[in-house]
Amino acid sequence: MKTFAILGRQPKIGLAELESLYGAGSMEEFGDTCAFISTEIDYRASLRLGSVVKVGKIFTMGSYVNWVHITNQVVDLFKDCSSKKTEGKLTIGLSVYGLRVSNKDIEKTGLMAKKILKKNGQSIRLVPNKSSALSSAQVLHNKLDGRSGIEVVVYATGTKYFIGTTTYEQDIEAYTARDQARPKRDAFVGMLPPKLAQTIINLANGKLTAQKNLSESTLLDPFCGTGVVLQEALLMGYSVVGTDISSKMINFSQENIEWLKEKFQRISQSSVDIEKADATNFSWPQKIDLVAGETYLGSPISMMPDPLKLSKLLAETDGLHKKTLQNLSSQLKPGTRLCLAVPAWRINNGFKHLPTLDQLSEIGYNRIDFKYAKAKELIYIRENQFVGRELVVLEKN
Repeated sequence: MKTFAILGRQPKIGLAELESLYGAGSMEEFGDTCAFISTEIDYRASLRLGSVVKVGKIFTMGSYVNWVHITNQVVDLFKDCSSKKTEGKLTIGLSVYGLRVSNKDIEKTGLMAKKILKKNGQSIRLVPNKSSALSSAQVLHNKLDGRSGIEVVVYATGTKYFIGTTTYEQDIEAYTARDQARPKRDAFVGMLPPKLAQTIINLANGKLTAQKNLSESTLLDPFCGTGVVLQEALLMGYSVVGTDISSKMINFSQENIEWLKEKFQRISQSSVDIEKADATNFSWPQKIDLVAGETYLGSPISMMPDPLKLSKLLAETDGLHKKTLQNLSSQLKPGTRLCLAVPAWRINNGFKHLPTLDQLSEIGYNRIDFKYAKAKELIYIRENQFVGRELVVLEKN
């Protein structure tokens, strides 16, 4: 059975993340914000996806005729799925993507399903639609991700559509809890979102099907800062090594990881090594299996940089990145993957990139090409920002 994955705010980053984990041959793009995976993605695997907001199973695919045709199939799927949930009141919901159908018509379809299921003797509650698609909060609060309720998803693009059920919904509150509740945070050095940290790790990971036990894999973050990447890697099951040139950041990382171990007992015995070090010349004693992290993004800016400011920013950052990559290259075995979030500055006709990115082959790396996303599309940035995080995915040659 095919799996669908609905992608986050920057869909191309989500496509690259899925391609890294499952391979281009196991997936296909569907519309602007969705992808199909030919293998099942279970709940545990879904939890590690940073740039995917919803995962589910596909039951029906076809060419769109009209909403009445869709309604009949939606009702049939609710009937089929509800027959497997026989205890207590059943909560159901319906989300529609890519179709011009009113909330009123969506509600009518839901009410029709509710009426038929009640005739079959089931106690049913329908989650009302405030928009065509239910919010993440509605899905999670009502347990529509397959735990006890059912969310049916209709997704259309052009003349094609699929109908499926949700098995996982990204839990924004869980991310917030393990981000803002951490004892040490530092807005000046930047706030790396935990779900972006997950994506960075997944881009560095390579195909999951080829993985050994993750606890036997050691992830290095050479610019660990407050420890966000280390935190997310530990939750995935990796052993971690973190270094930073700042004593303050090392103390912050150590305190945050201790807090995390108390909060999540399953990682209490995980291998963690955090120490002060300069990434441009340090020799890591551990065997490193993958490298993931956010580097130094340069001085904060609040407007588009003029040529003079841009040259200063490049002078401030490019040498550090080149020396770090050279140092890592001398210590990593061939085939080792890296994903580093490096600065890219917004300019009038696009972005200004680090010059070092044009010299990667000379210092021992191949840049990974993705089928479903171009390198220039892997820049994590918001509309009001002038410095983006370019997700550079490399392999040691």
